Amino acid sequence: MQIHEPGFRWRSIRATVLGSDHVVGLPLPPILRNKNPRTPSVFTPDALLREARRQKGLTQTNVPRICVLDPDGDLLRRLRRTGAARSSEGWPCYHTELYTFALAGEILGIVGCAVGAPYAVLIAEEMFASGCELLISITSAGQITPAGEPPYFVVIDRALRDEGTSYHYAAPEDFAAADPELIAMATRALADAGQSAIVGPSWTTDAPFRETAEAIGAARRQGILAVEMEAAALYTFARAKGARVLCIAHVTNTMGQAGADFEKGEADGTADVLTLLGAIVKAAPAG
Repeated sequence: MQIHEPGFRWRSIRATVLGSDHVVGLPLPPILRNKNPRTPSVFTPDALLREARRQKGLTQTNVPRICVLDPDGDLLRRLRRTGAARSSEGWPCYHTELYTFALAGEILGIVGCAVGAPYAVLIAEEMFASGCELLISITSAGQITPAGEPPYFVVIDRALRDEGTSYHYAAPEDFAAADPELIAMATRALADAGQSAIVGPSWTTDAPFRETAEAIGAARRQGILAVEMEAAALYTFARAKGARVLCIAHVTNTMGQAGADFEKGEADGTADVLTLLGAIVKAAPAG
């Protein structure tokens, strides 16, 4: 599907019907109506955080300069279980708890179970409004184009925008691109540390249980390596707001199509995640 875009007023949709392209006069779906990413939002993360602090009696404090989104929650559960994570009492968010932990000479912030594009971007907005300089999201993902035997890591350099959140931050296009400097930094850091990771594209979906054979085949034809639920929205947000975000897919499964699927590795994959994360944190310059 392609959107014809005179300015920000989309008037027609080019759809593929039975293998042929047609320009059709269908009404635009609500996700594409009344969208102008250049217009500032009335509701802002600063306003939400201000009111949350007022209600909770909190003073304003910054989060660590590097923060982590842990959609699966495995890493945070390990850190809490081993006593390595401390609750951040000054974090005012209504929806999440932020913890801190030490890694590679830094104190990092982490929020667990931030699954899906809307939730991930909501937290990202609040983190960057609270002093975050680099956000790293590490999520488990399904294998699309095989690049090895799971589990393995993909540093996502672009993500197919098959979710809804990104369309509130940027005009329609197929992919959301990562910051090339962050991709280069992460790639060098992992290579220097002897860590294996592949660089390539992902497919971001809002509906994991609608990953049909047709959709998977189309993604493979585009060379997509993995399917996940956050990267396209996070990268679109990052570009719109001038924020530094890096998304990594931990390819752990074939969507339940093989025996012994969803095996992440030692300690639910957290041993490998901490090694990878530590290498990137060591190399991450101050913003």
